[in-house]
Amino acid sequence: MSNKLSEVQSRMNGVRGLESVVGAMRGIAAARSREARSRLDGIRACARIVGAAIGDALLLIDKHTSHDATDLDRGADRDAAVVIVLCAEQGFVGTFNEHVIDAALASATASTRSSSTEYLMLGGRGIVAAAERGLSVGWSAPMVTHADEVPALADRLTSALFQRLNGGRATRVTVVHATPNPSASVQTVEQTLLPFDFGRFPITPRRDPPLITVAPQRLLTQLAEEYIFAQLCEAIMLSFAAENDARMRAMIAARTNVDDRLEALTGDFRRLRQEEITSEIVELSAGSIAASRLSKKPGPRNGHGSDHAV
Repeated sequence: MSNKLSEVQSRMNGVRGLESVVGAMRGIAAARSREARSRLDGIRACARIVGAAIGDALLLIDKHTSHDATDLDRGADRDAAVVIVLCAEQGFVGTFNEHVIDAALASATASTRSSSTEYLMLGGRGIVAAAERGLSVGWSAPMVTHADEVPALADRLTSALFQRLNGGRATRVTVVHATPNPSASVQTVEQTLLPFDFGRFPITPRRDPPLITVAPQRLLTQLAEEYIFAQLCEAIMLSFAAENDARMRAMIAARTNVDDRLEALTGDFRRLRQEEITSEIVELSAGSIAASRLSKKPGPRNGHGSDHAV
């Protein structure tokens, strides 16, 4: 009985230690998600500035020149597409990666005009899940683990993307990622990066047009590239926030399971302890009764029925 009691107590100590780990992971995930959300305003402000510059650059393009045909769209294979998939780098995120990959597959299927699709993927856990589904991952990199790492990763991703575009390997580019969602489900979004839609940028005539030192068409292409970089920064930051939201929900569920397990072990401990106390009381009572019976047993009579010497 004592061995079982000590075993249960040892397991209770282990579960309490796990409870501390789960609580710490939940706190870290919440802090990272909050920090990622706080960076979004700066990224979007940068995108607005670049967007305004694109609107100014469009004023410099000759009316007979199509600004839709920038260097981003020239010389590419019209039957190829690139899908950028943003997944999680670390575990304890539930079905986060599976939801994002399923959305990426649906995006590729919907693009019926593309005969081939290449996937650029971020996140070690997502790469494993993608391999299980047989995705053709042409380029991959680890996902960020801190919000400060987002610009550097977006720069790497942009370089890998434009290597493919400059090589004429794709014209259609989409990015699929998760976005923070108040509910418990994983919400994914798909954003088209190319063909680049210049029509979404307002053109406001100015009295004094901006001074430029490069050809207007080249300037427009460079600004479009900067805008795509800002879009990728925002997508990575949103995915990072959503990943940590998913981890936080997983830790909440784990905390509930830990509490249930600890409650069950506490019940076992109390039951075993009660049984041990009852057993000790029974043993003490049995010993007391035996001692009482021995004390009441009559002893041998002395000097009766025997001869005495004179």
